[in-house]
Amino acid sequence: MENYNQTSTDFILLGLFPSSRFGKFLFILIFLIFLIALFGNLFMILLIFMDTLLHTPMYFLLSQLSFIDLNYISTIVPKMAYNFLFEDKSISFIGCGIQSFFFLTLGGAETLLLMFMAYDRYVAICFPLHYLIKISRKVCMLMIIGSRIMGSIHSCAHTTYAFCIPYCKSRAINHFFCDVPAMLTLACMDTWIYEYTVFMSTIFFLLLPFIGIACSYGRVLFAVYHMHSTRGRKKAYSTCSTHLTVVTFYYMPFAYTYLRPRSFCTPTEDKALAVFYTILTPMLNPVIYSLRNKEVIGALRRLIHRFCSAKLSTNILA
Repeated sequence: MENYNQTSTDFILLGLFPSSRFGKFLFILIFLIFLIALFGNLFMILLIFMDTLLHTPMYFLLSQLSFIDLNYISTIVPKMAYNFLFEDKSISFIGCGIQSFFFLTLGGAETLLLMFMAYDRYVAICFPLHYLIKISRKVCMLMIIGSRIMGSIHSCAHTTYAFCIPYCKSRAINHFFCDVPAMLTLACMDTWIYEYTVFMSTIFFLLLPFIGIACSYGRVLFAVYHMHSTRGRKKAYSTCSTHLTVVTFYYMPFAYTYLRPRSFCTPTEDKALAVFYTILTPMLNPVIYSLRNKEVIGALRRLIHRFCSAKLSTNILA
């Protein structure tokens, strides 16, 4: 290992799976989760695209969340699976940079998108008569483009710094992907200034959006409490609880990981927390939004009915 590190610019990802039966079981479990996330998010995107009743700002934003999650988990798991199956833990310098860039871009975009989705629900419930004016298609496009641009700028700054600093002999990253804080432990220089910028960017991309989401839903719950319609109250509670579940699963492990001082972090704990926001959340989002959403279930029934009707018509004509 030492000789390899001295003669190669590649990094080594120590990975998540131990070399044991438990490691194989964990790999199979995570690969199944990856497949559920892959097909679940594809299903949500196609369903929203094909059903005209779901062509609303809320579901347009939801389709974009599925698109981000689809790319997000695909940035991490395939490389992790390849390393485990072929017993090759190396990743090229450029490959590591690309993975880190997309991870940070998609992660930053998702945090902002979840905040915009909370704002969408706030306007829909608190200002229903002005909803189509305040949340027009143009506004939705600005939300999507803005979240991606901000995520890209954030990612460029961190990735550029991380791949311009000198690294010591060991290039073994104690993680299952190229996470910048894990890479900094290999640096040959003091990185306290950069760690401070990581802390500040975490506040901007995690803490402030989370406060915005909390404020939005605080106002929403206050408005829902004063609703006279029982049906409307149940629908609002269902929508809000669904979104809050997604937000909690995504924000809490992310914030806990990046807001702690590095001296309190351990590689094992960091990897366990990273599983939540890189693997579990992309899988849970389509499951939560589909199983707990009557409109999505209704759209699925209409799609199945259309498919069965088309197949029956084809059989009759044949």
